[in-house]
Amino acid sequence: MSRPFRFGVNLMAAAPAEEWSAKCRRAEELGYDVILVPDHLGMVAPFPALVAAARATERPRLGTFVLNAGFWNPALLAREVATTDALTGGRLELGLGTGYVQAEHEAAGLPFGSPGERVDHLRRTVEELERLLGSEEHRPRPVQRPGVPLLIGAGGDRMLELTARHADIAAFTGARSVPGSTTGRLVPVGPEELDERVARYQGLARDRKEPAELNLLIQAVLVGEDREAAVRPFLEHVPDLTPEQVLELPIVLAGTPEEITAQVRARRERYGFSYLTVLEPYMEAFAPVMRALRGH
Repeated sequence: MSRPFRFGVNLMAAAPAEEWSAKCRRAEELGYDVILVPDHLGMVAPFPALVAAARATERPRLGTFVLNAGFWNPALLAREVATTDALTGGRLELGLGTGYVQAEHEAAGLPFGSPGERVDHLRRTVEELERLLGSEEHRPRPVQRPGVPLLIGAGGDRMLELTARHADIAAFTGARSVPGSTTGRLVPVGPEELDERVARYQGLARDRKEPAELNLLIQAVLVGEDREAAVRPFLEHVPDLTPEQVLELPIVLAGTPEEITAQVRARRERYGFSYLTVLEPYMEAFAPVMRALRGH
């Protein structure tokens, strides 16, 4: 039996207090289950933004999508997580990843490391968080029991192995980094490659007691009667692809609201994605799809 749908929106644009609160209230009004924030320089600071979101709303969960582990010391991060969980009334979901933008690390004066070194650091961070937050002696204490749900954003084999072992939510970006890019340029993966990545994860996770929730980050929600016309503005981000190829990308939803609703159902049927995250610019456009799928 399929897991019921859950939907999140990633709020990326910083705003003064009143505007931020209004944005969060609007996400709640539209029916989003989770309000999320990224962890990039030039965007909102994750934990204060989530505490402010909690004060403005009542129902949505609140999450990081995802923290750049290279920015964080595990002991200090444990303090932030426990405090934020308490101040949000136990609504926090912690998303973690390795980080992929070298230029941000350089701007912050932090080492970037090789892909293997970044995975090693994330693994140590996850294990240390489990140790610290799992201890009754740790102060402050998170509100949630047995703990704050953990989402890991993953794609490579070692990351999928880490996700299968530790994460409550397995998040797939549907894209991969361009080798040598310092700005974090990503290229989307096609449906067959995503099939392979999800199958790889499922094989690694086959011995779990409880299956994880599977998440997909949607990069574009493009509404229009003519699907090819709707995706044309997106082509500047993927100049090597044709409109027909873009329409096949798992991270793109395009067409009428009814067509997009069918595409969301198809992604759950094919890959198991029951939790979808959309980016802030598409928050309003995706709302009719959410309403159509509520409770399914």
